[in-house]
Order: sequence, then C-alpha cells, then structure tokens
Amino acid sequence: MFHKSALLVPVTLALFTFANPLPSTQGASVPLRKRSPITRNGVFDHDRAVQMTVLTKNKHRQNLINLEHNLGKELFSEGAVIKPLASMPTAILDRFQKRQSESLTDEDEVEWAGTISVGTPGQRFLIDFDTGSSDLWVPSASCTDTDCSSKRRYDASSSSTSRQQSGNFSIQYGDGSTVSGPVVTDTVIVAGIKATGQFFSPVTTLSSSFRDDPVDGILGLAFPALSNLHNSPFFNTAHSQGSVPSNVFAFFLASKKSELFLGGVNKSLFTGSIEYHKLSSNNGFWQIGNAAISINSKKAVQNFQTIIDSGTTIMYGPPAAVKKLYEKLRGAKVFDSENGFYSFPCNSIPSVSFNWGGRKWAISSTNFNLGLTEEGSSDCVGAIAGQDLGLGKDVWLLGDSFMKNVYTVFDTDRNAVGFAALAA
Repeated sequence: MFHKSALLVPVTLALFTFANPLPSTQGASVPLRKRSPITRNGVFDHDRAVQMTVLTKNKHRQNLINLEHNLGKELFSEGAVIKPLASMPTAILDRFQKRQSESLTDEDEVEWAGTISVGTPGQRFLIDFDTGSSDLWVPSASCTDTDCSSKRRYDASSSSTSRQQSGNFSIQYGDGSTVSGPVVTDTVIVAGIKATGQFFSPVTTLSSSFRDDPVDGILGLAFPALSNLHNSPFFNTAHSQGSVPSNVFAFFLASKKSELFLGGVNKSLFTGSIEYHKLSSNNGFWQIGNAAISINSKKAVQNFQTIIDSGTTIMYGPPAAVKKLYEKLRGAKVFDSENGFYSFPCNSIPSVSFNWGGRKWAISSTNFNLGLTEEGSSDCVGAIAGQDLGLGKDVWLLGDSFMKNVYTVFDTDRNAVGFAALAA
C-alpha cells in the first residue's frame, strides 16, 4: 500500500557549508554521450531554446502537480504556483516540422544520455539522466505513433520479470501532446547496478517533442516526492536493495568522457575537497539556498534558492533578478523579452560565478555563451534567462550550463549537494 510518508525527505533546514572529502567508495560509472550547447553552426538556435524552455516549464509544472498530490501544497517554496501549461508558438512548431527531415547532429542534442537495461533478458535503451524529475519511462512496444517509430521499445511479453501494476502515468507537453502509459514493475540495470521490481512506465503515447531526440526515455534522479508514479525512483530503489555501496551519485559533464557515477564519486575527475551545502527544503528537488551570483567580480543578486537540474541546459532566474544581473554588464540588452533571453557583446564575455557561502564557482566563457544572435552578428546570447517557472519566489534553476563547470555530487545521506573543482 502506498503511504505519503514514504516520500518524505528528512532534511535539516539550517543552511551551512562544510568541506571534507568523501570516504573511498566503490561505485559504477555510466558513460554519457557528449551534448553541446544550443547552437547551429555557432549561431544561437532560438527555436530549439524556446522548445527547451517550454519543456522545462512543463516538466516542473508536472513536478509541482506531483508534489501537491503526494505531500500537499504546504511543501511548495514561497511563491510557488502551478502555472498553466506552456505552449510552443505555432510558427516554431511549423519550422520544426520542416527540420525533422534533416539529419541529426550533435549540435542539436541537449541531454546527457547513457544506456540502461530493462527486463529479463535485458532490453537496452538510451536514457536521459535527469536530476530534475523522479520517474523512469521508456517507449512501449504498444506505441504505434510515428513519434515512437525511431525509438527502441519495451516489450513486456519478452520479460519474465515484468509485472503490470495499477494506475497510469501521464505528462503533458507544450505541443498539445502527452507522454503516457500504464504502470509496470521490472528489473532495471544501470552500469551493473540492479533495482528489482522498479516502478516505471512503458509509454504508449509519445510527445512529438521527442521525435527528433535520439534518447528513448528519461530516468529521474530527484526524490520520491516528485514522482508521478508515486513510488521510489531507480537510485532510491537500488540503494534500499543494497545494490550500491553509498547513497551518493555524481555528474561529470564535459566535452569528452562525461559520466554519471553511481554509489560514490570518481576521485580522478576532481581535485581538492567537495564543498557541500545542505538541502534547504524537503520538497523533492535538489534545492540549496543562500546563493549569490556575481558578474565581473561584482555581486549582482544574493540570498536566493537554487535547484540543480541535469535535465535542463539553460540557467533560469526570476525575470527581475536576471534583469538586474545583465544591467551590470555593459552592452547587454534584451534579445527575446517573451522568453527572457539577453545578449551581450561577443568580445566582452562576462565573468559569472555562483556561490553558496563558500568559494565562487565560475561559469566558463564557453558555457556562458550560447552562440551568436544571428550569423555575422557581434552579439552573443547569454546562458542565463529570465523566466518565472512557477517554482517559487527567488528560486533559480541551474542546468548543465552551470554543471559543466564543476564536479557535482548528490548525497542523499547528507541531504546535500556538493561541488568540487574539475581535475585538469
């Protein structure tokens, strides 16, 4: 029987920073495919960025719906609200239909994906590992939509460990379509780490948003409170069954040899100690507070909350705060007011850093620059956009444009997120 109490994340609300190395652990490494910024031939891909912004809005809209259903609105951050479903502009949808005939290139890819196995014998899928959601879904063999035609599909009848469960899984997307399907349990293996009886959905309808995406599905790494399936996410299940030595996982996102490390950290990929920050809420997100951001060594905004989300490329902040940030950069101006994008002179890429009461974690010029505003322009688009995602007052969302600059550790035992300097 499902109990809401099972979704609670014990957390100490006092905020503090501590820096000490993790004990030696033996975990498993998941190689991740390299993904590039949202650019096409060095130019900011505005249509793709808008699509990703809509997907991000609707992902976290669904997270809030799940949180309300599982634990109640009392755990919403201050000012959080479930917003109306965001929609893709018709003109952009039309242009995407024309682009679907183009061959895929790395420049169009924005997730960090690796391979998992589902069922007995195992059926392999290319999966986006997402710290901003909590559920696993893959396409079903019963999905006959055109959007599923290029995907690997799960066949329950071919797995001796597949079990049908009650309930349904459904997420709405901004193109008017959904990802939906039944609820099933089966064995899931990631880099040799096994979770038996893992709840997931083999979806029978797939949003057209995923049609030109090489990944087959998504594996969420946030907490149970955000689960649409109302059950334990994969990593929580694996740890509870003793499949991983430590309740820790870490991301290394880079141009080469990116990896997700399950059950500890890979000490060869970072230097020095890990600076930890306690989670500032038990709302199911990897959320830490007491954040500040500086631009060209000048503090621009401070005392805000941050959610660390590997399933998002762009960094988002409240529109007023992001406006305040760019006002401190000479030559910066609004590029797209509706979607909160700003431009700046390409020959003057700013020095931007975040801190949570400890050291400053800088964003490299490469990761801050999303590309030229248009071919031949001298202006570039910044990786921080002003958007009200409904997550709450003073809540920022930091995607891989931030995570590519640090070694990022997610520790459930400590209820903390940690950062360390990348190894040279």
